[in-house]
Amino acid sequence: MTPDLECADLVKRFGETTAVDNVSFSVPPGSFFSILGPSGCGKTTIMRMIAGFLDPTSGDIRIKGKSVLDTPPNKRPVNMVFQHLALFPMMTIAENIGYGLRRQKMPKDQIARKVDEALDRIGLPGIGGRKVDELSGGQKQRVAIARCMVLEPDVLLLDEPLGALDLKLREHMKVELKALQAAFDTTFVYITHDQSEALVMSDQIAVMNAGRFEQVGTGQDLYYRPDTPFVAGFIGESNRWKGRIDRVEGEALQMRTDSGLAMRATAAGPLAAGDTAEIFVRPESIRLAASAEALSGFDNQLQGKVTSILFNGAASRVLVQDDAGETLEVTLPQSGEFAALKRGDAVHIGWGAAQATCFKGAA
Repeated sequence: MTPDLECADLVKRFGETTAVDNVSFSVPPGSFFSILGPSGCGKTTIMRMIAGFLDPTSGDIRIKGKSVLDTPPNKRPVNMVFQHLALFPMMTIAENIGYGLRRQKMPKDQIARKVDEALDRIGLPGIGGRKVDELSGGQKQRVAIARCMVLEPDVLLLDEPLGALDLKLREHMKVELKALQAAFDTTFVYITHDQSEALVMSDQIAVMNAGRFEQVGTGQDLYYRPDTPFVAGFIGESNRWKGRIDRVEGEALQMRTDSGLAMRATAAGPLAAGDTAEIFVRPESIRLAASAEALSGFDNQLQGKVTSILFNGAASRVLVQDDAGETLEVTLPQSGEFAALKRGDAVHIGWGAAQATCFKGAA
């Protein structure tokens, strides 16, 4: 099956600065693909090259198997939703949605029919006569998407469209956007610096750093099987220790941390005794107990004292200072035997080597 979008060996330089450095990826038809990374990593530059607002220094961009490098932006089968939506306040909702169709000189009756169909699909039937300022933030978001979708693009580009919304509305719109993508059955390419947005909505995620893709995979791949220290540190929360490898036996290894702790972990890539390395452990992978005996099956065990408990709805983040003076984060459900845990309590913590991922070098 021909991908809806392919970028091959894409490079973009601005003078001596390389913003995008030899990036290649493909997006299957009807999928939700996200490019996730910190500010300045190059993700918006990729989006603008796909839209035709920037020319790549080298490489190719293909839509439905056809190169669009020589196609101007207004002729490419893509459309774009910007962070600030760019709706026209002097127009009605119907006029906003039908704007592109009018530019194409489509007959008025066809425009009216397509606008009504679009309003039905975004769950806002009958509001075509209202003004933009009468809508909520989430409704404006859906109208902006409908205005793009009536043009029937092969690919819809979304440039951090939730960035201007408040937290509660952003959480709601994550679900809304995924539902809209499924309703229109159109390929979405979404850029964001918010890992939660990417994890919730995406079929595939590309984690970008300094102009390159570090890893492309599902949310589960990136969270549980990171390829690089950057991905392990950028996706989700992690406890981290730096140190030097003592010994390696296949994928199993032992590392001596800089603070003197001996830890067992699983190697991510080739490692040898003497290598500098860094271990990552997710807070939810760490178990907490009142005694060492309760953790007898765990490869790594430490003692510590609770320094803080941070309530976070369904779970609490517990900060524990170990005997070496380092602070670890442990995620605990609100119910259970540790519901009465308090600051200053002495605890034992443990985790398995399989839940500790070790990378060569330091992130």
